[in-house]
Amino acid sequence: MRARKDYGHFQSQRGFTLVEMVVGITALSVALLLLTGVLVPQAERSTDPWFQVRSAELAQSLMNEINARSFDENSSRTGGQTRCNESSGPACTNIPTTCPTNTSASKSWVEENSRDLYDDVDDFHCFEASGDTITNIEDQALINVYKEFSVSVRVVYAGSDLGLSNQLAKRITVSVTPPRGSIVNYTTYRTNY
Repeated sequence: MRARKDYGHFQSQRGFTLVEMVVGITALSVALLLLTGVLVPQAERSTDPWFQVRSAELAQSLMNEINARSFDENSSRTGGQTRCNESSGPACTNIPTTCPTNTSASKSWVEENSRDLYDDVDDFHCFEASGDTITNIEDQALINVYKEFSVSVRVVYAGSDLGLSNQLAKRITVSVTPPRGSIVNYTTYRTNY
């Protein structure tokens, strides 16, 4: 008797064809591409609030240090008994409208040449620091906290912004640049009181 060939067992096997495998891999790769395209930018932006808080802390700290100083070089430091631009007082000092681009000359107009000697608001005009040059009021480096940050200060007479004589108030602008961020400006006014 002849042996009978049974080919029916091939029909009972289950599996994926080559076409189904290619379609599945393609669909999975498109899904992963879309997923990573959405998640990666979110992961980068997740540090933005942290940088914003650090920027605000740095600006507030510097503003506190500046506002603790006298209004002007020609104002009394003994309880404000003599104020510049009063009838019996001396004239207020002039503040340059721009900062020199040469860093070695950036403090040539300031009465004091060291931050620990700054005694009035004007001394901080054109102040700049970044990375390891950012220090606190005690001259301690803050590199661990503000490694890739930079900060600059501009001081201008701005009494007219407040409806006063222009030299009765100074606008202090602290500009902080966080890593991967745009410049954030913090502004306060100091009046001649």
